[in-house]
Amino acid sequence: MPQVVRIPITNVFSGDYTGVIQVGPNRQPMNVLLDTGSSALAVDGKKYQPDTANGDQSTNLAQTESYGDGSSFTGAVISSTVTVGDGEAAVALPGCSVAVAYQATDQMFGQTDGILGLAYAPLDDAFELPGDTLANQFPADQVRGGIQATVTPYLTQLAQSGIVSDKIAFLTRRSFIQDGPDPASDPMNQGVMIIGGGEESTDLYQGEFQVVKVVSDDWYSTVLRSVIVGSGSPIAARLQGPQGMPSNSIIDSGTNSLNISPQMLSAMIAKFTPAQQRLLKQSIQDQQAVSMSDLDLSQWPVITFVMQGDAGDVRLDVSPSNYWQVNSPQVGFAQAAITEGDPGLVILGLPLMNGYFTIFDGEADGGRGVVKFAKAR
Repeated sequence: MPQVVRIPITNVFSGDYTGVIQVGPNRQPMNVLLDTGSSALAVDGKKYQPDTANGDQSTNLAQTESYGDGSSFTGAVISSTVTVGDGEAAVALPGCSVAVAYQATDQMFGQTDGILGLAYAPLDDAFELPGDTLANQFPADQVRGGIQATVTPYLTQLAQSGIVSDKIAFLTRRSFIQDGPDPASDPMNQGVMIIGGGEESTDLYQGEFQVVKVVSDDWYSTVLRSVIVGSGSPIAARLQGPQGMPSNSIIDSGTNSLNISPQMLSAMIAKFTPAQQRLLKQSIQDQQAVSMSDLDLSQWPVITFVMQGDAGDVRLDVSPSNYWQVNSPQVGFAQAAITEGDPGLVILGLPLMNGYFTIFDGEADGGRGVVKFAKAR
């Protein structure tokens, strides 16, 4: 019977959530970013040295990846053992593809040790090079000139082995770190990730799940129908996504904001009161923190995202306490967890997930997947 593994996660290292996996024959702990918006598993080569004498194996594959925040890495793909969980609950996956990054931008890993992509195989591209990539450390331009290849993402490989189901679930509380005397011990900065399950964890949610349809096997690509601010009239979404994207929205644990297309964002802001508009523009456009004494969140409206579901449309609510992050970047101030994105695309990140227990179920709908939301406890 497939196993279910529950691990603690936190946002204190980067603002995005991280969790600890163990890499290699010596089970070296690596604190990695948890990202449903990408698929590569990569570790910082400054922090992990492959142990080829005891089980790590080099290959002629390399990966070079870039992300929406401008960060990027280039690394050698090795075959290693990756373990999650502790004690009797630990699950080890031998022969796992891991990119060991030998080039990376400063913001790629920050205080973390790597990134664990949890999306689909088409995003986990690699390149075949003429030689051992760990020994040669080919530069990014040469890597991109190699023969196109793919590697199997960690979660997919884990599911194919029969060890766990192709599911990942999250309970998160915050989008940005909550400041205070000891942020690392603040329960609002902690969460849970479940590998291989979700529905069985009734201690983390209540009520029925709402099911959002995934329309393409790459990102968790979804269809946004409209956005409703409070009791206002629905703002219809542009159904055609930008060039190269299979839909007009994605759900992404690696984005700590509601990243809204410019046209949609302008229409949304217009639905708030003039005083509220000034505070939103101060935070979003001017990138200045807002004094919490100027916010009365009880007077702010809920933002509702209407999504295409498996059986009719699904309405997902983001409360004012989730799209405004109080005590951030410091005690007494707040930031709007809303950013302006690319035309035609809405990325629904942590502010949407924070009010829900969220399951990314890659086995549903014949393997295309769904995203399930139930009210968080």
